[in-house]
Formats: sequence, structure tokens, C-alpha cells
Amino acid sequence: MLRRATVPILFGLLALIWGSSFLFIKLALEGLSPVQVVAGRVVLGAFTLVIVMLVTRRRWPRDAGFWARMIIVAMMLCVVPFLLFAWAGQHIPSGLSSIYNATTPIMTMLVTLIVLPDERLTRVRTLGVLIAAVGVVLVAAPWTITGADGPVSLLAQLACLGATLCYGIGMVAMRRIIRGRSEDATTIAAVQVSIAAVVALALVPVIGLQPIRLDASVIIGMVLLGALGTGVAYVWSTRVVQEWGATRASTVTYLTPLVGVVLGMLVLGERLHWNEPVGGVVVLLGVLLAQGVLGTRRAAPSH
Repeated sequence: MLRRATVPILFGLLALIWGSSFLFIKLALEGLSPVQVVAGRVVLGAFTLVIVMLVTRRRWPRDAGFWARMIIVAMMLCVVPFLLFAWAGQHIPSGLSSIYNATTPIMTMLVTLIVLPDERLTRVRTLGVLIAAVGVVLVAAPWTITGADGPVSLLAQLACLGATLCYGIGMVAMRRIIRGRSEDATTIAAVQVSIAAVVALALVPVIGLQPIRLDASVIIGMVLLGALGTGVAYVWSTRVVQEWGATRASTVTYLTPLVGVVLGMLVLGERLHWNEPVGGVVVLLGVLLAQGVLGTRRAAPSH
């Protein structure tokens, strides 16, 4: 009973940590390049998860084919989206990145519809996708793009959408790859992040040899982003999913933009324009409709 009582606390901590990750990225970018940020993030995350594996005496999978297939997952759920968000973080506010992150459920649903022919868009889900698209346009505010920095800002926002598309592809791939396997979520996460760490480290000598400037804020941002946001958070997420189920646990996505926007304003002094929170709310409404949280009636319980 006591263990179950801690689950809402873990859920709140997940929203806080993942919502803060865009702030951590922004802090780390003050002294590191995007590739260096991603490499540090996944290496620290992998190190944390390896420690968890050792302490809990979990066994690593021995199936070479499984490790090979998990490269796709590591690329789509870690390396590529982390790089896109880190690059975008150089050009747009952290709060704006967190708002775009809320499109992940929509992207996942669209990828599922393409990959799984049996899936069908209902009228409500179609309406949800269209409303979310309108929300994205509101957040991007293409009518405000002026000056030399305008196109770069728009490209950075498209990079955020590319990152959430990667998340969608990665989640669908993950679902297929781990189907029928006996490993728990912590072991899967350890495999995924460890592969990502190897790939990211291989990229550093090629495109990540820019000068490094380390100070307290950069180090704190990296440690929190890697060990906490990419390591410990996976373990907490697993615990929430075990108790609440995947659907209810995924609602943490709805809270992260609020955390990201507020922290960006309080810590970094970022300015919030009217279209960003309004567009974020519209995106959230579209996601809720597309996922069936709104617009459907629950059947009365049978007795």
C-alpha cells in the first residue's frame, strides 16, 4: 500500500524532470555544442542505468539480433531527437521547445496509422489531429517571422517537430521489437540508452570537436539532464507504468510544457508571446481528442 502511495509522487517528479529537461539543455549549451550535449546526456544516462542494472542484478539480453534491432530504437528515441532538440535550443526559447514536445502523442498516432493498416482514423481522432495542427501553426506564428533570424527560428521549430516525429517512429518500432520478450522496461531502457551512448560518442570526433567551456551551470545542467532526466527518470517511469498502465502514465506529456514554460520564464528570463500558450492549449486539446480522452463516452460499469 505504501509503495502504491508513492506512485503519484513519482508521476509529479517525472513531469518536473522532463519538463525541466529543456532548461537543462539550454544551460548545457552555454558551454557545449549540441553534439557534446547529447553525448554527455546519453553517457550519463547509460552510466546511471548500468548502475541500476548492477544493483538490481538484472541480466543483459544475450540475443545479438535484439541488440541490432534496438539500434533503430536508440537512434529514433535518443540520438536523432536529442540532437534536433539540442540544435533547436540554440535558436528558440526552452519553453517553446517544451510546447512542441507535447505533439509527441499526435506523431505517434500518425506513424501508427501509416505502419498498421488496420488502424483507422475516426471522425473525432481526425478532428483532434486537425486541431493539433492548427495549434502548431499558432505556436510557430509564421506571420511574425521577420529579419535575418526569422528563417532560422522557423527551421528550429521544424526541428522540434522532426524530433517528435522521431519519437513517434521510435515508439512504434519499440512496440514491435519488444513484443513477446521477457525483459522489463528498465532493462530495455538500459540497452537503448547504452547503444545511444556508443553512437553519440562516435559522432563527437566527427562533428563535435568544438571548444568546451565548463562552469557550474553547464555541469549542473548536464548532470541533471543525463543522470536524472535520461537515467533515473526511466526507472521512475517504469514504476508508474507498472502501477497505472501505459495510457494513464503517458499523460505526463500534458504537464511537461507547463513546467518548461514556467522554468524558462523564471530561470532564463524568457518572454512568452500570446500565441505560444494559446497554441499550446490548442495542441493539447487536439491531442486529448485524438487519444480519445475527450469526445467519447465511457460505458457504464456492469454489476
